[in-house]
Order: sequence, then C-alpha cells, then structure tokens
Amino acid sequence: MSFQDTAVRGDQPLIPRPERTPDALRAACAVVAPRLLAAYDRAKDAALAEAMTEDSLRPVHACLRHWATLIEVERHPGTAQAYRHAEYMARVATTPEEAHGHLTAAADIYRAAAEAVRAG
Repeated sequence: MSFQDTAVRGDQPLIPRPERTPDALRAACAVVAPRLLAAYDRAKDAALAEAMTEDSLRPVHACLRHWATLIEVERHPGTAQAYRHAEYMARVATTPEEAHGHLTAAADIYRAAAEAVRAG
C-alpha cells in the first residue's frame, strides 16, 4: 500500500518533503504542525543525550526517521486529520476491539507515511 493509497484523495502536500536533518525537520514542523515544536525539541534533545550515553548515532537516526514520518503525515492536511481522528477515537473507544480498529487505522497511515519517506 502506498502513501497515496492511504492518503485522502486530492490531499495535496502543504510543503515539499523536507530533508531528514534536524534543522529541516524543525522548520517543516514549524509550518505544518507548530503545536508539535516543543515535542520535537524534547525528542531531539533526548535522542542526542541517549546517543552520547550509548556512544551510538542510532537514537538520533531513529528520532529523525520518526519525525520525518510525522511531518510526512502533517504535510497532507486531510491525512493528518484522519490520523489525529483515528488516534482520538482509539482514546475514547469503549471496547478494546473498537480501540484496536482505530489504532490499526492510525498505524496504517503512519506506516504508509514512513514508506513514502523511505522511498524518497
């Protein structure tokens, strides 16, 4: 399944896909999801601290992959709305089965966005 298959039909990106660098992702976040900037900064700082502790860049790469995926979702307003709606519905679900269905929908959107980022 491609990101276009999961994305809302006619859902054009607000901005071009940013490079997968800390500064480019932060700048994109400021445009498409400014409400997430503080969370981005905390995650980046935590990844850098973990990288120093582990003497490995793995935490930084994982953080950048995750945020590139979230920015990919947020670049497409309709897709971002569907993703947030699925997450919200999972939180307010009254049965585990209902929550599972909504979490599956959110996960499908996230996975498709991650694949779009990987494919470049």
